[in-house]
Amino acid sequence: MKMAYYPGCSLHSMAIEYDLSTRKVCEVMGVELKEIKDWICCGSSPAHQSDELMSIALPAKNLALTAETDNLKEVCVPCVSCYSRLKVTQQRMTDEAMRKDVEKVIGSECPDDIKVLHALDVVLEKIGIEAVKEKVVKSLNGLKVACYYGCLMTRPPKVTEKKDFENPMALDSLVEALGAEPLDWNLKTYCCGAGFALTQLDLVLELTRKIIADADAVGAEAIVVGCPICHFNIDSRQQEINKKFGTNFNIPVYYFTELMGVAFGVEPKELGIPRHFTEAEEFLRERALI
Repeated sequence: MKMAYYPGCSLHSMAIEYDLSTRKVCEVMGVELKEIKDWICCGSSPAHQSDELMSIALPAKNLALTAETDNLKEVCVPCVSCYSRLKVTQQRMTDEAMRKDVEKVIGSECPDDIKVLHALDVVLEKIGIEAVKEKVVKSLNGLKVACYYGCLMTRPPKVTEKKDFENPMALDSLVEALGAEPLDWNLKTYCCGAGFALTQLDLVLELTRKIIADADAVGAEAIVVGCPICHFNIDSRQQEINKKFGTNFNIPVYYFTELMGVAFGVEPKELGIPRHFTEAEEFLRERALI
């Protein structure tokens, strides 16, 4: 199986471990990822706040570049913010006036037949749970995890086309297939504050504290995510939160692709796990998972 791959800015910088683990897991599962040549930033969260045309033109250019990537019609997008912007663009491009303006800006036609898939969609829809189970060589042995979806993996449903957008279970079913125990908790789609860390850090610390506290309250030993910004906020800010709120959080935060890699027997270094802010490698070693 071969598909285009749009890593986006985060996976080439703050979320390199997500890139490493996504590529490795896809390699194990027999999925060939072809990185889009000369891809550009999708605009993420800031662009649509300043210029609507630019916010649609940036992702549209990447969709056009996808069509030039070995004529592939499916693109794997691990970052949920990138995923959201590409999906929103496809919806907005159904407006002929917008399409005309955008194609003038990008200097080419924008294809309307590209299927945009989050990395989790690739695993569940293109590979399948049973195929994942067959690759497990090291069960996660009942590891208690809180699956955190955040805002954009399932919402807004008119864009993502997800049915279970308030109480999603896709990530839960995946980690269960790896041998872990997904826990029932309240804040799986709660906002972490995302990029507001640049302008309203106190808000982000409070939102993130609530997420970690809720996961901790149900006995989570780890938190599993599929978003670079969510990972950064929950992983890197725990000590800051502890200092501000007098808490004592020390919960490792993993990309779901990292836990897949662990279950597939891949070395932690190949998955980028040693790069985490909150210690995550020794945690696995102490539980004989690596």
